[in-house]
Amino acid sequence: MTEQASPRGTFLKIAERMKARIAGEPGMAQMPSLAEVMAEHGVSRGVALRAFKVLQQEGLAEPAPGARWRVVHAGTPMDRRPLPERIAELISAEGLEVGAPFLSTGELSARLGASRPTITKALAQLEAAGLLTEGGQGKRRSVRAVPSPQEDSKP
Repeated sequence: MTEQASPRGTFLKIAERMKARIAGEPGMAQMPSLAEVMAEHGVSRGVALRAFKVLQQEGLAEPAPGARWRVVHAGTPMDRRPLPERIAELISAEGLEVGAPFLSTGELSARLGASRPTITKALAQLEAAGLLTEGGQGKRRSVRAVPSPQEDSKP
């Protein structure tokens, strides 16, 4: 019987293959997308999600908001703070002053490993908090205020 004919336990087989892939590629940071897993193994979305859940339970992967599942490497620290906090910290880390142009959505997406729509939502929160000026189509955001080190940068 093929995996397609008997889906019972297929998610466990897929999880085992993904574990082997993680072990074989130490630099792997992101899991393949659900669509890629579905196409590669000829399974439904639910079966692919169950395979990812197995990896999550075993501490090998975790969902990343607005991005693919990421690989969790033992001993590697991960920044799990909310995205707006991490973006606000970049203002200080980059040494940006009031009025300085801020990073683009694409640059932030590449740096932080989150999708552009998720970055856009976080930037909107920082705009509402008064840290950044409004952006828009073709309009670059700039720093409106620099967060002080002692205060939380929560919008």
